Amino acid sequence: MTPKEPDSSLEDRITGALVGAAVGDALGGPVEGYSPDQILERHGGRVHGIVGPWNGDAWRTARPIAPYHKGDGHVTDDTLMTHALVRVYATVRDHLDAYAIADHLVPDLMTNPRWIPELEAEVIPLQRVFLAEKWLATRLHYGHVDPREAGVGNIVNCGAAMYMAPVGLVNAGNPAGAYAEALDIAGAHQSSYGREAAGVLAAAVAAACAPDASPDSVVAACLALAKDGTRTAIEEVCEVAARYSDFESALVPLREAVAPYDTVGPDYRAPSLDARRPSRTRAIEELPVALGMLVVSGGDYRHAVLGSVNYGRDCDSIATMAGAMAGALGSPVPQDWSKSVAEASRLDLWEPATTLTAVTREVFARDVRRRRAHEAAFTAIGGVRCSD
Repeated sequence: MTPKEPDSSLEDRITGALVGAAVGDALGGPVEGYSPDQILERHGGRVHGIVGPWNGDAWRTARPIAPYHKGDGHVTDDTLMTHALVRVYATVRDHLDAYAIADHLVPDLMTNPRWIPELEAEVIPLQRVFLAEKWLATRLHYGHVDPREAGVGNIVNCGAAMYMAPVGLVNAGNPAGAYAEALDIAGAHQSSYGREAAGVLAAAVAAACAPDASPDSVVAACLALAKDGTRTAIEEVCEVAARYSDFESALVPLREAVAPYDTVGPDYRAPSLDARRPSRTRAIEELPVALGMLVVSGGDYRHAVLGSVNYGRDCDSIATMAGAMAGALGSPVPQDWSKSVAEASRLDLWEPATTLTAVTREVFARDVRRRRAHEAAFTAIGGVRCSD
C-alpha cells in the first residue's frame, strides 16, 4: 500500500481528491460530535493530526461511540461508501443513475464482506453504515421502491453528499454534468436538501478539477447550480469565510453563519424536533462549512482539513468534503497522514483512484462519441444553419 506517482494531471486530481477525502475522514472521526471547546479541552489544544479515540482504551464500551474504534487513523463510513461508489463505476464503466445504486451498490453493501477499520473485523459493510444508509437496503432491496424515489422518507442529512466525490471526478471540469448525475444517483438515498447537497458537492469537486481552479471558482460554480436554502447557506457561510485566513478565528463565525439553515440545532447529540426534515429553506451543515474552510484556507489541504476537524459536530464528513475539494484543487495531502491512515485502516487508498481514472477516461470517450452522434443527427435534419 504505497502511493502511486500520478502519470497525468487527471490522475493527480483524482488521487488527491479520493486520498484527501479518506484522510480527512480519518482525522475527523475521533472528535466527531463534539464542540470546538470540548475538543480543545480533551486534547489540550487543537487537533493537528491523527489522534486516538475520545475515550482512550474504553472505546469498545464507552457511549455514545461504542463499539466503533474511531481514531488512530481509522476511516469511517464516509470512506467505505465512497470506495463502494467507485466500485460501482468500475462495474458500469459509464455515468450512473439511481438504478445503478439499486443494481450494484446495495448488493455490494449487503453481500461482500470487507475489512471495517472501526470494527476491526471483516464484515458486510451494511453492518457498519449509519441508519440513513441502511435505508438504501430497506427501500431498494426489501421494499422494491422505484430507485428514483427511494430517498423520500429518509432522514435528510449528509449521508448521500459524503460519498459523491467520485461523481465530480468522473465529470471533471463539468460541474453542471456532475450536479445532474449526482442528483439522479442521490434520489435513491436522500430527498430535499440532502439530495441537493449531494449534487452541489459533486459539482464542487468537478469545478475543483478545472485548470486554474481556486476556492473562489469552486464556490462560484456551486452558487451557479445550488437551489433554495443550500444556495443561501453556501453564499452566507462563504461570505463570512472570506474575512478570515486562519481556521481558529473562523470556527465560531462559520457556525453562526450556518446556524439559521441547520436543522440539528446547537447540541449536536440532542437534535431539535425539526432536525433532518425536508425543507425548501434549510441546508445540511456539512457542505457550506466545508466550502467555508476551503475559502479560509485558500485551498491549502492541511489548513482546510484541520479547520474542518476542529470545527467538531459532524466533522468527519466536513473534513471528507473539504479534503476532496482541496485534493482535487491539487493541494498535496501530507504523505505521513496518508501512509498512516492507509496502514491503520488496512486499505489501499490509491487503488480506487487508479481505477476511477481509467473509468473517467472511458466515460469521457463515450461522451465524445455520443456528442458526435448527436451532432451528426442534428445536422442531418437541418438543425445547423450556415450563417449569412
